[in-house]
Amino acid sequence: MKKFLKPLTLAAALLSLSFAANAESWTPPGPIKMMIGFSAGGGADTQARLIAQAIENKYGWKILPEQITGNGGLNLAKQLKSEPADGTAIGMVVSETLTYSALSANQPGLTTENFTPLASTVAFQTGLVAMKGGAFDSWDKITAAAKAGTPIRFGVATDRWADVTYLLGKENGIDFNIVQVKGGAGVMNGLRGGDLDIGWVGGAQSKPVQQGEMVNVASAVSHRLADSPDAPLITDLGSKYTLNGYFMFIAPKGLDPDARKALGDAIAEVLNDPSTQAHALVVKNFGGPAVLTGTALNDTLTNLMSDSQNLLAAASAN
Repeated sequence: MKKFLKPLTLAAALLSLSFAANAESWTPPGPIKMMIGFSAGGGADTQARLIAQAIENKYGWKILPEQITGNGGLNLAKQLKSEPADGTAIGMVVSETLTYSALSANQPGLTTENFTPLASTVAFQTGLVAMKGGAFDSWDKITAAAKAGTPIRFGVATDRWADVTYLLGKENGIDFNIVQVKGGAGVMNGLRGGDLDIGWVGGAQSKPVQQGEMVNVASAVSHRLADSPDAPLITDLGSKYTLNGYFMFIAPKGLDPDARKALGDAIAEVLNDPSTQAHALVVKNFGGPAVLTGTALNDTLTNLMSDSQNLLAAASAN
């Protein structure tokens, strides 16, 4: 008896074949250097390395991951910019690197148009985080504390986070005590140690939230958080700005369109494939894949650049 694929299975199979065909129409002329702009062992680093492993397994391309950290991803961008535009050098950063960070640091040569965007991997799951059961684990508690004159120590890890915090406070008549720390882990350590009351965390809070140690008071992005779908958006709390963004892979400017498509499609396929460890990781820690390539990615980065320009202007004016 002949067996037929169910419609959904057939569609998935055809999509997979399409991605594979695109990737196989171009092959790298040598090993691919994958620069990773995040500390070794963290969630972003693990994500990048699992993607590299999955691409190697599927396509046979040799990928050599290496850490290039510091300066909000701008150190990586500077080095990647000087690499050959032949598909043998790619980098993993966040969209903030090529938009807000480059603008804020007055590095126009490191903005989006100076690179070839390949693919986003996941959308930010940035939340306003507090210890569960504490004095600041809801927006009502935060505003009540502010009205009572209680100082509120607000942890931030980037200048962009600080700008959004300042403007959020201004909209609500709250003078937050903004404390700069190192990364989302620094915010969470500050919360646990009692040195911070609330703070932005860009996804690393997933496990503590799932385990009931911490709570997402609000979503700092324009979508509901995977771990806290009932948390309000910061735009619901009066903020005119969000912390939207993506983890993403980029290549030097001038990459051949076939190479761009092949690399982007390869990243997309292994992330969207439920059988890969990369897929399992982003589902568990980042709310699932959010892959954009080609024109869709270009348009998204254009919008994020405009948002960054508006945020910087507003912060400077105030």
